[in-house]
Amino acid sequence: MRSTEEVVQALREALVGVGVVLPSLAVDPVTGASEEPFALVDLGRCNVRTAERLASVLRGEVPAVGSHVVDVRDGRIGEVMGHLGGRVQLRPVAGGREWDCSPESTGPAPPGDVLRAQVRKVNGEGRLPC
Repeated sequence: MRSTEEVVQALREALVGVGVVLPSLAVDPVTGASEEPFALVDLGRCNVRTAERLASVLRGEVPAVGSHVVDVRDGRIGEVMGHLGGRVQLRPVAGGREWDCSPESTGPAPPGDVLRAQVRKVNGEGRLPC
């Protein structure tokens, strides 16, 4: 049997592998210091977006809520907002009108393209009115 620390590390790595980070994931300090052979794992606290992404991954939704994908039909990059009726609901990273597409029409968005879209959004929000 692996130690609790090894199990926590394996869980952390598995979660990161599906795009979920639980910052407070750790061995419970109270039970870790006790005489019990196995300490409890403290999953900790997370924000709503992380909880939603974790639920999406556990439901087996592909792509997972919160991930960034490219609509291969036209090259638009969007953030996955949900799944409804077998369709993926996407929101443009830089803002704009949401759209739906089939899961088969999505692919992973290159991180550089997502970053460029996020920078365009920030730059657009920072402009002063003319």
